Amino acid sequence: MTLKDVNVGFALTGSFCTYEDVLKEMEKLVKEGANVYPVFSDRAKETDSRFGKAKDFLKKTKEITGRDPVTSIVEAEQFTPKGTLDIVFVAPCTGNTLAKLANAITDSPVLMTVKGHLRNNKPVVLAIATNDALGANLKNIGLLLNTKNIYFVPFGQDNYKKKPHSMVAHFDLSLPTLKEALEGRQIQPVTRAPI
Repeated sequence: MTLKDVNVGFALTGSFCTYEDVLKEMEKLVKEGANVYPVFSDRAKETDSRFGKAKDFLKKTKEITGRDPVTSIVEAEQFTPKGTLDIVFVAPCTGNTLAKLANAITDSPVLMTVKGHLRNNKPVVLAIATNDALGANLKNIGLLLNTKNIYFVPFGQDNYKKKPHSMVAHFDLSLPTLKEALEGRQIQPVTRAPI
């Protein structure tokens, strides 16, 4: 399967240490011919960190995709009635976003994009990056693994000695995961060796 002409909602949340890897995947999607629609959570659009300034990330995604990022719930809500998107890709998907998705909380542009997309019975792919995947968020991962139309990029522990509860997606498996999800399948295995 190809991703050419597939409309991908690419939703970024606040795990800024992963942005370098995440933006590489965005570039790969564009090179494959996908139509990429960037969406930023409130934290992602406003927070400057040691990994970069928010305004620079917003600018970079526009340069990659040719589209202004969606940065409000009102803008994100417009995807649903129009059926614009074929798939939504949340990368990185923080523990905070995981918890809210698992508990049906819609308080950011990313969560509104996901909620509307699931309402349209279409696939959502999560690429997790959370320090509590094997802690408080494990129950949310389990719930979402068993939720219709939600798929995961395979993930593994990223620093099991210093951060034994932390897990991060194998971002290099993003495109194969998206292709499988569009066919209604979860790429396997879901959990992999440490990153």
